[in-house]
Amino acid sequence: MTDMDPQALRRAFGAFMTGVTVVTSRDKDGQPLGFTANSFTSVSLDPPLVLVCLANTSSNYAAFTEGAGFSVNVLSETQKDISNTFARPSENRFEHVAWREGPQGSPVLEGVSAWFDCAMHKVVPAGDHAILIGEVRAFDTDPAPGLGYARGAYVTPATEAKALDRRTGIMVSALIRQGNSVLLVDHRDGSLTLPEAQVGDDGVTATLNRLLEQTGLATEAGFIYAVYEDTHRGCQHLTFLCEAEAGTPRIGAFVPPTDSSLMDLADPAMVSMLARFAEEAQLGNFGLYYGNERSGQVREINREAQ
Repeated sequence: MTDMDPQALRRAFGAFMTGVTVVTSRDKDGQPLGFTANSFTSVSLDPPLVLVCLANTSSNYAAFTEGAGFSVNVLSETQKDISNTFARPSENRFEHVAWREGPQGSPVLEGVSAWFDCAMHKVVPAGDHAILIGEVRAFDTDPAPGLGYARGAYVTPATEAKALDRRTGIMVSALIRQGNSVLLVDHRDGSLTLPEAQVGDDGVTATLNRLLEQTGLATEAGFIYAVYEDTHRGCQHLTFLCEAEAGTPRIGAFVPPTDSSLMDLADPAMVSMLARFAEEAQLGNFGLYYGNERSGQVREINREAQ
């Protein structure tokens, strides 16, 4: 069991906020209860608070809302069956699940990526759900990758890695910045572009590193700034936002992404991306674009994660 170190707790929250969880407690007779939820969210670090949402129509509504506490079990990528078990009606959901009693008394499942054992802090009615806010009294994490759920399907790091490992149809570009300027290089058709390359057999990271080495500058690889389907070229495009130290690049030149400089780019997706960068650089708060070369969504990245 991990101690209540605030930094360790911050890392645990950050790593598992979007995972699939099983929330557990006990009824008035001491019998274990549980349900699957993906609404687990950290609320506060001081005191350490988390919340989950429970439907008013749940058969366990009274037991959870009137109980002394609950545990949040973040499932690992191998525990889809457990997620399904606790998402469906069952006489005894714990019959074929390995578990033990947590420090606060709620069931803690074996093999999970993390668990948070909580005392009930507050129950907040919210429309057709109740928000259960718990104060974390004990928690633990495991290196096992977590299980995610998006667009009606489970998402696991293993399947994502497998998809990337195919290394076909993936283009990597580097949005390399010096202050509010970005590095643009000549494209073979005479226009300008970001440094980019098709991913080779050695993978995404090696391809990105080669792009950065070509600049001749000390450049730090950053986070993924955009992921989109390039239907014109029939590939998946990954753009990494990178930071370059002062100096003159070996290739291309650093230019501010103004309307006049963007006119020299032939790729409309890059024009849109650099226009977004110009706005976000002024605010100092960047987002992640996900979609295709025509339209998509920008998801804000937490400042502390940058």
